Amino acid sequence: MSQHVFLSHRDSQRLFDALDRAGYQAQAPQPKDGALVFSPIRQASDLPWGQHDTQRPGHYRLSQDDSPRAFAWANGPQALKPQLFAPSEPLWQVARDADGKLRFQACAPKPQKRALIGVRPCDLAALAIHDAHFLGGERDGHYAARREGLLLVAVNCSHPAQTCFCVSTGDGPAAKEDSGYDLLLDELDDGFVIRAGSGAGEQLLAGLALEAATPGQLASAKGQQHQATQGQLRHLPDNMASALPNQMTHPQWDKVAERCLACGNCTAVCPTCFCHSEREQPALDGASSEHLREWDSCFSSGHSYLHGHLVRESGAQRYRQWLMHKLAWWPEQFGRIGCVGCGRCISWCPVGIDISAEAHLLCQGGEA
Repeated sequence: MSQHVFLSHRDSQRLFDALDRAGYQAQAPQPKDGALVFSPIRQASDLPWGQHDTQRPGHYRLSQDDSPRAFAWANGPQALKPQLFAPSEPLWQVARDADGKLRFQACAPKPQKRALIGVRPCDLAALAIHDAHFLGGERDGHYAARREGLLLVAVNCSHPAQTCFCVSTGDGPAAKEDSGYDLLLDELDDGFVIRAGSGAGEQLLAGLALEAATPGQLASAKGQQHQATQGQLRHLPDNMASALPNQMTHPQWDKVAERCLACGNCTAVCPTCFCHSEREQPALDGASSEHLREWDSCFSSGHSYLHGHLVRESGAQRYRQWLMHKLAWWPEQFGRIGCVGCGRCISWCPVGIDISAEAHLLCQGGEA
């Protein structure tokens, strides 16, 4: 473990200057359309100082006060997924040359050095799942190009939302030492306790020449991590692995389907979902075409289309597929469940369906 150092809020521009000298484009959550989303920034004054979020089932609101902190909030609708697994992108294109022959050309994003500031521990856990899927086995070149040159500046959570339950998934509110961050911050009222988690992070810290964090600062950071742990109200059942596979015909699936709009919001904001579809987008003049990969959802009617037949026709079947895949079947693929406890699917569901509450009802064998 690297040494903990301290960067005061008034000197926080030094980190941005160091990132700029190292060739990184810095991005951090910014208020936009009533939510915090990653956007390019160049200076510390652009961090979301004084922002707070209020979340509950079907509800997300931002507010601002004179708080001295930049990360006194839980999360926004985005994790790292839009940065690496693009919502829509061309995989290849085809065009006719002067002789009328079709010429195919692969499309690939160019690697860029980006530093993402404000990454949450639950998002690091989701990134590990995406890395295993897109980089393990058959390597996805588009994902790999975006992953290359990415520097992660994570922040331990001090203000979990009412919808958070990362403690029960083991993914927060503090990041694990081997979770893949380059720098890890604990924010206090007057600055940041920082430690490095990679060689790139060590180089950045060495260039800042910061003083070691004091015992009092370390104790404050540890104390607020404990408070964030104790402040979480939701959790997942302990018996999911044994109980859920026996509930495939439970009446609760139909009950939740009466509320579910099949809008796909839960899959769009989920940091681990990676379903996609592919389609052709021809030019209007017929001279060229692009083959696009786009985000898809297991809640869309066409997602389960197979040889003239919808495998999952009803909303109950689609919700069951989503929850069972997340909580019962992912361990066979990734050695862990597909939920990192961020609670985004609860906050951004228009009707406030709560995956943790549904899991408890199913595992208890009862009905709502």
